[in-house]
Amino acid sequence: MVEKTTEVPATPGTARPHQRGGATFLLTQLGTHAADRFAARTAELGVSPPQIGLLWWLRQSPGQSQQALARQFNIQPSRVVTFVDELEEQGLAVRGKDPYDRRVRTVSLTERGERTIDAVGRAMGEHEDEITAPLSADERQVLVELLGRLAEHAELGSGVHPGYRNLSPKHGR
Repeated sequence: MVEKTTEVPATPGTARPHQRGGATFLLTQLGTHAADRFAARTAELGVSPPQIGLLWWLRQSPGQSQQALARQFNIQPSRVVTFVDELEEQGLAVRGKDPYDRRVRTVSLTERGERTIDAVGRAMGEHEDEITAPLSADERQVLVELLGRLAEHAELGSGVHPGYRNLSPKHGR
């Protein structure tokens, strides 16, 4: 005799993994959630995610030309000009002259830009802790390794968000 069971709908947060969707759905769902939370957190600092990307890159590679930034972020040079205009208006970056080619404009962080990116770094750490709170340190490391493999397989550039091609200045999205 077969015993009949009744399926009870799961309460939020208790669904079995197969009831939540596949890996790509979960990655999309969590990615959207994480991006929204990060944008909200950094809005308090007065900067948008695309501005943060440029500031972060300028810290790592100061004095980059606007053309080099366009190549790095895979966006049109005219869009870089607009993003840099915003950073200059906020006092976060400054344009300079290339010492070897007077036609080239370089971009560097100001002291205010340095302080802002320091604050962003702290916010990023808090954000990482918030999003990965249910995981142990070992689980976080495994997650980072697995996600890194997926990003590499998708040929995503290291440290550059692929969404930059679709971003518009001032709005960050």
